[in-house]
Amino acid sequence: MSLETELRDLAREIAIEAGALAHRRRREGVTIAERKSSLADIVTEADREVELLVRERIAAARPDDGVLGEEGGTERGSSDVLWVVDPIDGTVNYAQGMPSWGVSIAAVTGGESLSAWTALAGVVRAPALGETYAAARGEGSVVEVDGTTSRLAVAAEHPAGALLATGFGYDPRTHAGDIETVRRVMPIARDVRRIGAASVDLAYVAAGRLDGYFERGLKPWDVAAGALIVEEAAGAVRELPADAFGRIMTIAGSAGLVDEIAGLVL
Repeated sequence: MSLETELRDLAREIAIEAGALAHRRRREGVTIAERKSSLADIVTEADREVELLVRERIAAARPDDGVLGEEGGTERGSSDVLWVVDPIDGTVNYAQGMPSWGVSIAAVTGGESLSAWTALAGVVRAPALGETYAAARGEGSVVEVDGTTSRLAVAAEHPAGALLATGFGYDPRTHAGDIETVRRVMPIARDVRRIGAASVDLAYVAAGRLDGYFERGLKPWDVAAGALIVEEAAGAVRELPADAFGRIMTIAGSAGLVDEIAGLVL
């Protein structure tokens, strides 16, 4: 078994367990632990509990690896492998009882950003949707639903226009720019979705449910697993320079569509 496959299988096992814990806590009721950048940007007690579980499972299985988590920061390891973890991506959806949220776990080497690292394995578990998306570098990406596993492939053609997804930052000062970006891509869009969880958006691009996805201001844990899942589904992920607020633009889809969107928003 290759290292990439080993890491993917471990990430899948941990993500399913972590997702079950998060789903159980959601049924029991959500407690808001704190607010981050704005009133809308929240952390639930479940975020922290789930990330702690993920860290404990990684430490037990691979004690030399490092972990970068949304809630707990970076713990350096002695190996070259860094685990990038979002315990609950789409926290507002989660808190509101909407099903579009996920547990995102990736294993990377070489850095702490999409432009610096090489992703080896990634898993996005969407417990409320009953779906697990997984990829190992060089081995393609799959989705598991109700015990059935299917290979993923990005949509290469969209004759009726591209079905796109995007997201908006929590800082009200950035909203006008985000809306302007949507206006610029509308000439090539069939429609635009706002799902609210980057990991799920990226998984949907890999599955061909969405043709493309673009958003500014994503964090490493938002994209680590999903970007690899897209790339292993024969897709492309590209970053554009930061805007006046320091937010890098991330675009995912087929290579041609990514270039087309980039040309419209640059």
